[in-house]
Amino acid sequence: MDFLTSIPLFGSLANAFLIICGSLAGLLLRSRIPQKILELPVQGMALFIISLGVSMAIKTEHSLVVIASIALGSLVGELVGVEAAFEKLSERAEKRMGGASGGFSQGFVTASLIYCTGSMAVLGSFEEGLGGYPSLLLAKGLLDGMISVAMAASLGAGVLFSSLSVFVYQAALTLAAGVLQPFMSEAAVVEMSATGGLMLMAIGVNLLGLMKIRIMNMLPGLVFAVVLVKLFL
Repeated sequence: MDFLTSIPLFGSLANAFLIICGSLAGLLLRSRIPQKILELPVQGMALFIISLGVSMAIKTEHSLVVIASIALGSLVGELVGVEAAFEKLSERAEKRMGGASGGFSQGFVTASLIYCTGSMAVLGSFEEGLGGYPSLLLAKGLLDGMISVAMAASLGAGVLFSSLSVFVYQAALTLAAGVLQPFMSEAAVVEMSATGGLMLMAIGVNLLGLMKIRIMNMLPGLVFAVVLVKLFL
């Protein structure tokens, strides 16, 4: 165990590996279940994601920070065109994989946001980056792996590739832990997580087909949450 944890970025690698394992198991189930039968599980997944988002959002202690972060982040995302650029990349990936249109993007975005917006991703990365045992990331990896089974069975191969975004995000936080720690106060982590909660609620709305919310364009809001806490709290 000491040898394994001495591997650079072991926590993030283990987290990504467990997501891959869970996703492969889910895709195996998906290949054996008719698509029509998966409609209700997808709706159930949407309800779970909404409830998870609500549980994260209500933990905010400064609601104005969350509101401003979503508004400013969405404005920047719309101007830059984050979602449009991502959809082009998704279409290329789908063509190479021979997948159905739209499925890859939905699974990738949904899984990536669920795995990356919670406080465990931030705190666990800092724990490892500052020289601690990556216990939080290993625990998170087990949870993500189990969730990946259900998500991949419902949403497809995009969930598998979310392991890449999880690794890149957490590895970046781990490597930059010493620099970022002064900015990532407890309040900043709480408000960033609450802002991410609103994005998860939007994912649930999209999965239920109630409306189309351009969630990727909201992503800069996570950065604004940290900046606003640092400036005003």
